[in-house]
Amino acid sequence: MQLTFLTPTTNSIPLGEITLSLCHQAEQLTECRLTWKSTSEQYQAIEAHSLFNLKPELRSTTTLEFSPDYPIEIQATLKPDRLPDLTPHATSAEATANYLLQLQQETPDHPLLNTENWLALTVKQAQESGEVGYTTLWATLNPAALAAGTISETEIAQALTGFFSDWSEANLGDLTEKTTAQILDEIGNFFNDLADTSIEAITQINIANDTILSQVIAFFTEDDWSFTKLKGQPVLRVAFQGDNGEWSCYAKVREEQQQFIFYSICPIATPEDKRQAIAEFLTRANYGMTIGNFELDFNDGEIRYKTSIDVEGDRLTFALIKRLVYTNVMMMDEYLPGIKAVIEEDTLPVKAIAAIEQIDTNPSSV
Repeated sequence: MQLTFLTPTTNSIPLGEITLSLCHQAEQLTECRLTWKSTSEQYQAIEAHSLFNLKPELRSTTTLEFSPDYPIEIQATLKPDRLPDLTPHATSAEATANYLLQLQQETPDHPLLNTENWLALTVKQAQESGEVGYTTLWATLNPAALAAGTISETEIAQALTGFFSDWSEANLGDLTEKTTAQILDEIGNFFNDLADTSIEAITQINIANDTILSQVIAFFTEDDWSFTKLKGQPVLRVAFQGDNGEWSCYAKVREEQQQFIFYSICPIATPEDKRQAIAEFLTRANYGMTIGNFELDFNDGEIRYKTSIDVEGDRLTFALIKRLVYTNVMMMDEYLPGIKAVIEEDTLPVKAIAAIEQIDTNPSSV
């Protein structure tokens, strides 16, 4: 089947090789999907003008590039508020297809043939190396389920949290307050079209914007840190250059526990014969510290400084993250010369601490 759709600017876009599918529940039409293949040029036009609601902020990734040598498959679903226009003619997929073809001939400007009334779900391309592609918000937050009332408010919040998490992993540098606000606006617009959606559901949606991982990524982005995300883990790796050395840091999120932990990893590993001395040095260093502490792994000699916070019942702010991160790296930078002195120069821990904290170690002076 081939159909021609109108765009918001009244231009037309012809689609070929369309496959149509329907979903019914209790003999009631709940969804109509179209699947078609576009050339690279046509996909670029769809992407550039956000046709079929394929908006950048609603995609799970904005960095994927498709090959111009293979067709690109797009799947879209009809907006639930337009289903009544189709229901009388949707006794079967064939009957529905014939009705759309009839509209194309007799009423080409009908809402069912307008790209604005379709929501792109998936975009993918089969290449020699395998299939690549991405999903959209609407593939995560099923419009048909929303319209049918078969998804709970809790499930809505969980689905959106999952989408923000996927977005964060795929678009690290692009996650900003503006972007998340745009996503929530799109969701709000959709809910406005569903008369039976409660205010509580919209409230739940906004919770998704407060995932700890999204807040942490937003902080490092806005504060101009270079970072990478460990694949499949809610952990960011950051490099830091201090006055006394350079080392790696890790920002770890425990979403379920609502916790954020930040580590500075000492660039010097402790030899086995120096671990007792370093343990004493770190114990002396930790005494009196109010934010964070040093840790020593006796198995491999790794030294790290840890700062953390539990925000259950509250939210993680830019200011809180900044305090934990900068306190952390400053403490590692301050005590790193003492660590080097104990390991490399056989300095006594008490002397190394005194040099840093300017403590007088001569008992006669007390």
